[in-house]
Amino acid sequence: MPLASDVDIHPGQRPDEDPSLAVRNNGGSEPPTSPAPSGRREALLVLSFGGPEGHSDVLPFLENVTRGRGVPRERLEAVAEHYHHFGGVSPINEQNRALIAALEKELAAAGVDLPVYWGNRNWAPYVEDTWRQLADDGIEHVYVFATSAYASFSGCRQYHEDIARARVASGGGPTAEKLPHYFDAPGFVQANADALRAALESLPEAVRGAARLVATAHSIPEAMAAVAGPDGHAYEAELTAATERIVAEAAPGRGFDLVWQSRSGPPSVPWLEPDINDYLRALAAAGETAVVVVPVGFISDHLEVIWDLDNEARQTAAELGLAFARAGTAGTHPAFVAAIRALVEERRAGGLPRLGTNCPAACCHVSPRPTGLHRTT
Repeated sequence: MPLASDVDIHPGQRPDEDPSLAVRNNGGSEPPTSPAPSGRREALLVLSFGGPEGHSDVLPFLENVTRGRGVPRERLEAVAEHYHHFGGVSPINEQNRALIAALEKELAAAGVDLPVYWGNRNWAPYVEDTWRQLADDGIEHVYVFATSAYASFSGCRQYHEDIARARVASGGGPTAEKLPHYFDAPGFVQANADALRAALESLPEAVRGAARLVATAHSIPEAMAAVAGPDGHAYEAELTAATERIVAEAAPGRGFDLVWQSRSGPPSVPWLEPDINDYLRALAAAGETAVVVVPVGFISDHLEVIWDLDNEARQTAAELGLAFARAGTAGTHPAFVAAIRALVEERRAGGLPRLGTNCPAACCHVSPRPTGLHRTT
């Protein structure tokens, strides 16, 4: 069983030294600025976090996620109960299957002949196994769509590491380019804006106009945030930029707050704050009456959305007497699916590789690796 451990992908080379992971994964060359070679056999890989498919999978899956991180057994068992509440099945799996089906339909309609594969970091189908299948199928080059739109160790760099580890495990296989960050892609913005409009409309009319708009994303350690992107703090900056675009389209002129959710590290390690539940308490204490939560940091309604927001945050709001609505995520919204197709076509056509595709060697590098249970399932 492949493990989500810290693999020494490049023996003898510091992980933050050139050549970068982006270069190594592309066979030693910079991601190209020229069109893809005619006749090259290419594929699209949806690369995700993975999640359990039944009760018996839950603890082994969580052990994969946290291997080498020193997470106490009782913490794993507490998180396991969230999965057991939903039959031991992570919603992310069916959501990825639905996204792949939508992508296959979108690519075919656009005349793009590109097979779509699926691989995960922490559970089957493991990316290592998928990479062997790609090689067996004669694929020469892979465009990698990661199910995270933003810069950070867990949201970008670790996906480059997943690709590198898979290539090592399979003895090379196809070369690869990770698609760029897509927080500002028009289709991603449109999908989230449509969801925000619907959430606002679901509130009672008496409180709708004054409802606070609160964007959420997974909290990460402050040390991780400090090195996100080439100049640091790109995680917060990209989330803020995405939310600005979404709100400008769905609710022009309204402000918003950016807060955090799903923190799981030890109290001794500083993580981004405030937590959504603490912030709801502060809003109620200040006399606010309604809130719309926008999970802009996630692309689908997986466990951290439906448990941490639909369960815990909604309950907090109810206890405080706050009217509460939660916007949906991009999911398989047609505009979002079209945006992914556009990212693929952008890379196939050449042009200047953007951040996420051509990341510097030290970009988002964290040493030692962050502790805690950073779930994105």
